[in-house]
Amino acid sequence: MRLHLDVLGWLHVIWGAFGVLSGLALAVLAAGAASAFADPVGASASGHAVVWAFVVVGSVFGLCGLAMIVAGRGLLRRSSAARAFTLVLAIANLLAVPFGTALGIYAFWALLNDDARREFGRPPRTPADGRALERT
Repeated sequence: MRLHLDVLGWLHVIWGAFGVLSGLALAVLAAGAASAFADPVGASASGHAVVWAFVVVGSVFGLCGLAMIVAGRGLLRRSSAARAFTLVLAIANLLAVPFGTALGIYAFWALLNDDARREFGRPPRTPADGRALERT
């Protein structure tokens, strides 16, 4: 299970780096569009809307990318808070088809089993009557 948790951590760091780079690319694109619309003669409301759309989407990508990097580094350090944070991010990742969906499913599979719970210092799940599961 340690290998899966390490791989999951690195995948989150890489996926987060792509998010940060995408956010930076959109920021550069917003700056270029803003300079194109800086001329008062050619300025229009739709041009400014495009610039703000680039800024907003780039900011969202950058912040989500940073969150993914933080979660990945926490997984590599076996932080229990990072485990919970990664599970929350996995829900959002399910919408980012196809890689985010695969990453989200892998995160649920890797983080919600008893071996992973032990790795993060949590007790394994038990049935409702309190007896431990018996393995045959």
